[in-house]
Amino acid sequence: MKDHIKLAPEPIKAMMALENALAKSGLEESLRHLVKLRASQINGCAFCIHMHATDARKQGASEMRLYMLNAWRESPLYSDCERAALAWTEALTPLAQTGAPDADHDLAKAQFSDAELVNLTLLIGDQYLEPTAARLPGTASVGCFDEDGVRG
Repeated sequence: MKDHIKLAPEPIKAMMALENALAKSGLEESLRHLVKLRASQINGCAFCIHMHATDARKQGASEMRLYMLNAWRESPLYSDCERAALAWTEALTPLAQTGAPDADHDLAKAQFSDAELVNLTLLIGDQYLEPTAARLPGTASVGCFDEDGVRG
């Protein structure tokens, strides 16, 4: 079974521009990887989970931190800053269900400057946009998994 991500050239360019801007936003790379991976877990996007876990490993994330990400609230492996970012990720990713609780916003505001919080929010939103855009009609394939979970 192959799981395809499909995007038209224009959205790909726009999403790459956003990704490049977020890479230069001042948010630490390791934090960006955790946020992307957690949002992808919530979204249930196997392609994105695989991609972000692979990228996090390449950047030096430990296997245990990746394994424990689903249970970050109970794990001592994450900093206060990472916890705030992960709480904000969980508050925004299913926004219709959560309504972005004030407590999560306050936690994020305590750890991030206004500019960083805007960038973090854009990063989280981008993780929702990618699998959503992949479902648009008339898009071209940019990647898939084979049966072994390898990107093709």
